[in-house]
Amino acid sequence: MGFSPNPVGGRDDSESGVHMKRSGLKPSTTLCRFVFAAAMLCNTLLAYAESRPDSALIIVGAEGTAEYGKRFATQAKTWQDTCAKAGIAVETIGLNKEAKVADIEQIKARLTTETKATAGTFWLVMIGHGTFDGREAKLSLRGDDITAEQLGAWLKPITREVVLIDTASASAPFIKACAGPKRVLVAATKSGDEVFLTRFGEPFVKAIAGATEADLDQDQQVSVLEAFLYASKQADKFYETEERIATEHAVLDDNGDGVGSRASAFDGVRGKATTGIAEGVRAHELHLVLSEAELKIPDDVRAKRDALERAVRDVVAKRSTMKEEDYYRELEKLFLKLAALTPAR
Repeated sequence: MGFSPNPVGGRDDSESGVHMKRSGLKPSTTLCRFVFAAAMLCNTLLAYAESRPDSALIIVGAEGTAEYGKRFATQAKTWQDTCAKAGIAVETIGLNKEAKVADIEQIKARLTTETKATAGTFWLVMIGHGTFDGREAKLSLRGDDITAEQLGAWLKPITREVVLIDTASASAPFIKACAGPKRVLVAATKSGDEVFLTRFGEPFVKAIAGATEADLDQDQQVSVLEAFLYASKQADKFYETEERIATEHAVLDDNGDGVGSRASAFDGVRGKATTGIAEGVRAHELHLVLSEAELKIPDDVRAKRDALERAVRDVVAKRSTMKEEDYYRELEKLFLKLAALTPAR
């Protein structure tokens, strides 16, 4: 199905005519996660769930046309429902037609309040049309648009972890502008030049809400990385089925370098990076909707578990350079520490 030209920046791609090769995805299971989760499930003392300190902000850009407006509002509603399912507070900017304060001013004020929060994760979702003039990327809003540089500056003082999901066209420059420690960033395009309407957003929110088919490691929850991989694959399928040139290529950055990686850079949920910190590690630890078992784990215990799991992966990655007895000795130490995190019955 073709779309009308976007009067606020994103152009239609209905004239495209060739397909894009899809990236293969292989299911993967983390052994230590399975062992730890099984132990936690067996423990009868973990019959509580802590209230989550996470919160979310959904920014819906200018609709351009009624058709796009309906599409964006539907996507925002799915995010709202997913946040409610996750048990976290959510606010939406851009849908209230009676708002007396400009959207960009509402966004600035809301992000300013975020500097006071220290615990949990801040989920920031951007939906709409993006523009790029070769120098500056923007999300089209009602009134003044927001630039990548503005958003980066407003996010910088926030000390808690931020997950930014920008599903708009021309969204890649927002990754470079917002990258840094404790930042997990997803953009629907690999560059600012990809200015056509994107299809990435709908399958992403479907996945992060808990779609079974997106749960690659079968832990009953879908991580940011898994949602990214699933949505990238679904977007590829769209262009292949419609026999169009793929005009969007989503990227993810969670190692702070400001350079996003495409789905093809992963083998299942493992990043293929050989230098620096591997991409996707933190993104695979973050879930919006937690499984029943995960909800029973206190935040501090979850953080220690994640750190130990990263240490296990580091040891496994170095196996070829280690003596066999040293390899298993190091793994044993880490598994014993994981086991110690599980309270006694």
